[in-house]
Amino acid sequence: MNYRNFTIFLLLLVFFFSSCKRNRLKVNVSDINVNLEITRFDQELFNLPENNFSEEIKNLRTANPEFFDLFTYRMINIGGIGDEFFFDGLNRFLTDTMVVNVKNITENNFSHFNKTEKELKKAFQHYRYYFPDKKIPKIYTCISGFNQSVVVAEGLIGASLDKYLGADCRYYDILGLPEYKQQKMYPARLPVDMMYGWATTEFLKSRNESNLLSHMIHEGKLMYFTDAMFPKTHDTIKIGYTAKQINWCKNNEARMWANLIENKRLFTTDRMSIKRFIDDSPYTNGFPLESPGRAGVWIGWQIVRQYMDKNPEVTLQQLMETNDSQKILNGSKYLPD
Repeated sequence: MNYRNFTIFLLLLVFFFSSCKRNRLKVNVSDINVNLEITRFDQELFNLPENNFSEEIKNLRTANPEFFDLFTYRMINIGGIGDEFFFDGLNRFLTDTMVVNVKNITENNFSHFNKTEKELKKAFQHYRYYFPDKKIPKIYTCISGFNQSVVVAEGLIGASLDKYLGADCRYYDILGLPEYKQQKMYPARLPVDMMYGWATTEFLKSRNESNLLSHMIHEGKLMYFTDAMFPKTHDTIKIGYTAKQINWCKNNEARMWANLIENKRLFTTDRMSIKRFIDDSPYTNGFPLESPGRAGVWIGWQIVRQYMDKNPEVTLQQLMETNDSQKILNGSKYLPD
């Protein structure tokens, strides 16, 4: 083989291996049309004229019937528009000193909301790429007085902007929110939380699987879904960990897995045992104090990632429709070292 042919051979070899390592989720969605309907319900509500207030509220509900009731019943807990003390309750909410101050902070922090809109549109372009037959939900933003971050109902997603003001927001300290929660409450997390929330209603967990492994795999699938919707977003944003916490998980992945195996925890159906590995918390009870909360979710995420790497013929849609956690574990050949 002469020098020229050898050089070409090396270049082809490098190209082959780099192609093998290419992120399969980095797909071109620029030509996918998505009509994303976003309603700034927070602005519409707080900017209503004071004159003829009750009629203006009724008009607002007529314009946004599904989300309006979701907001008043579930997010600020004042009941429905037909309730006797509804308008008094809503007026107290809108004039509350803290809520008014938070509204001003929110308007400042999200003054360039077009950045969030672009992130959401790109995410839903990916969503349509993988799930062309599924409908795109309507998006509503609101200020909920620090209640639910994201609510999902049929055909819509609602997001409380006041839950994404940054870890340095003084009201989070005033409310006594723990640090592990505050570290997740920043603007870049909003689109990810919305897509994750949407996925939880579109891809339900099988009722036939109720052990820890099935919960880990289900959560891992939801996290892989966010990988697909946000292929350029860092893992710290997707799971809400710090860089230090991500590194801890990577460095201790084999130890965590061995702990679950040796203590026969994977197939436990005890509800409290499952919650301590899946639910948000300062650290994962059962692992060292240095561990982040939801470490079971992180492990499930790595299992699903490895399963999809090992099985390139499996589509995202097929993954999300698979409820056999043991099949995914076996197919991943997961064995961290």
